[in-house]
Amino acid sequence: MNILVTGGAGFIGSHTLIELYKAGHTAVVVDNLDNSNPEALRRVAEIIGIPEVPFHKVDIRDREGLERVFAAQKFDACIHFAGLKSVGESVEKPWEYYENNIGGTLVLVDVMRRHGCKNIIFSSSATIYGDPAEIPITENCPKGQCTNPYGWTKSMLEQVLMDIQKADPEWNVVLLRYFNPVGAHPSGRIGENPNGIPNNLMPYITQVAVGKRQELGVFGNDYPTPDGTGVRDYIHVVDLAGAHVCALKAIERKCGLGVYNVGTGHGYSVLDMVKAFVRVNGVDVPYSIKPRRAGDIATCYCNPAKAKAELGWEAKYGIDEMVRDSWNWQRQNPEGF
Repeated sequence: MNILVTGGAGFIGSHTLIELYKAGHTAVVVDNLDNSNPEALRRVAEIIGIPEVPFHKVDIRDREGLERVFAAQKFDACIHFAGLKSVGESVEKPWEYYENNIGGTLVLVDVMRRHGCKNIIFSSSATIYGDPAEIPITENCPKGQCTNPYGWTKSMLEQVLMDIQKADPEWNVVLLRYFNPVGAHPSGRIGENPNGIPNNLMPYITQVAVGKRQELGVFGNDYPTPDGTGVRDYIHVVDLAGAHVCALKAIERKCGLGVYNVGTGHGYSVLDMVKAFVRVNGVDVPYSIKPRRAGDIATCYCNPAKAKAELGWEAKYGIDEMVRDSWNWQRQNPEGF
């Protein structure tokens, strides 16, 4: 299949490109490069052994730009990663998040259907569950009160795509609800490259380990968890990338609507991750306890059984590989790309 990958120069998008090519697909990337780097695409091409990854610098809100991309060639499906993704920033800039993530997706889907491309895999998030009603979280768990505008954009876009598919059964829509992606490609050539201060745990750990930051701030040690720190379902980005390839097979089978949790089913605390990083890599990570962050929940991990049963997908990598590959990327690229 020929796949349009929006946001393909980003962390998850770049790793997914590699898995797509390994599975025999081709891909074209659309990205505005606001929070990504074209060097990632150059390195992806190097890893998979092609001259270059076809790329268009286009914002998904740019209808004319997208029309040109779709007029140039036919796409069998779209994997839609493009969007603003910082939880904290979304609280400060709600309008920008709604306008970019929702407005951009509405433009994208309209251009897709005008060109007869009615297959989409959407990059959703466990944030749509809010403070989950059950642990481990299944897909039957009700969507909760999101704690930030970023989460609401994911929740609202899920509803938009569900409604479009219900109104027009020619659409095949797969919603992948990611838990906490970490790690990097084993080569160390591509990885998570946040702008400014990292919002996520693992790049903060690696930046402390490489000497870029003085210490890790651990937000809260008084949660009702085994060590008092927040528990999350961390998933290796290569495993996460593979889930998109499996989702394409579901689209080929005309799945209609599919909703899947993408996680390992294991919960690790913040301090579990720090201790594993130190143990596996032999590098110290100084940390200090800070007050809880508003909107953070105690525990969030999934039951991934549905993805295994229906997509044939399950996570292969554990915590040791996650921290090893994260450090391998940061050590080789102390300043990122």
